Amino acid sequence: MSSASSPLPGGNPPPPSHTSTHTHTVSVPVTTLWVGPDSPRPVDEPILRDRPDAVAWLAALDAHAAEDESGDGRLGLHGRVESQLLRGEPVTVVGSDSVDPTRRWARVVAPWQRSPKDDRGYPGWVPAAHLTPVGSAPAAATPPVIAGAPTPATDDHPAVVLARQHIGLHYLWCGISPLGFDCSGLVLHTWRQFGQVVARDAYAQADTAQPVALDEVQSGDLYFFARPGRRIHHVGIVVRPGRMVHASETGGVLVEEDLPPERLATLVAAGRLPHP
Repeated sequence: MSSASSPLPGGNPPPPSHTSTHTHTVSVPVTTLWVGPDSPRPVDEPILRDRPDAVAWLAALDAHAAEDESGDGRLGLHGRVESQLLRGEPVTVVGSDSVDPTRRWARVVAPWQRSPKDDRGYPGWVPAAHLTPVGSAPAAATPPVIAGAPTPATDDHPAVVLARQHIGLHYLWCGISPLGFDCSGLVLHTWRQFGQVVARDAYAQADTAQPVALDEVQSGDLYFFARPGRRIHHVGIVVRPGRMVHASETGGVLVEEDLPPERLATLVAAGRLPHP
């Protein structure tokens, strides 16, 4: 791997800085943010192409659905993938790697996905072909508000209405798009449509949300879950007290449900993100 100051074709990244401007934007519909250039498996080839094919990638993963985390299915993404990035999302390139003879890689931080791992944005690696340089323009502080968000016909929060649109969608570790979500990716995607930048991971969402007493939750708040002695690992969007919409890895799909006993046993906190 080269140093953090190594340039990429089309632009030179600035030195690491808490106030650096973004150097590139994502030029493909969706790209995966990997732990490292050696993280992808052969089955991940469709999402690595210069013109990634996410549908073919997911089909290849689902062909291995019965395999465990050491295999080539969706569960095998654990420990390999950090997040995803969507077309138009700004990134700051902070390093590059040309050891892989088949493609060049860029190490980036993504300011629209907050993380305690790096206060400039979520860090990870993407194929350099999935980025386009933009010079030294200041990074957009927030995503654009998505026009035409549905208006609730009930007392449900708009976040609940938006999340419900994806009920039945297959769970995808690292997913932040309607191709597939993980639990915190659903929260990120939903609040992004309100023009809000939030933390990427469930534990970080809990750390940055305004605390709410469990007996005072409202529609649109978040439930957080953790096993004894462990950090928060799961999040859901509250529909009403005792009910949530969430991307369930154990269930394999995005569901709306009353909290079952196994969830109640690990419910540890609630929080509130900025509401539109």
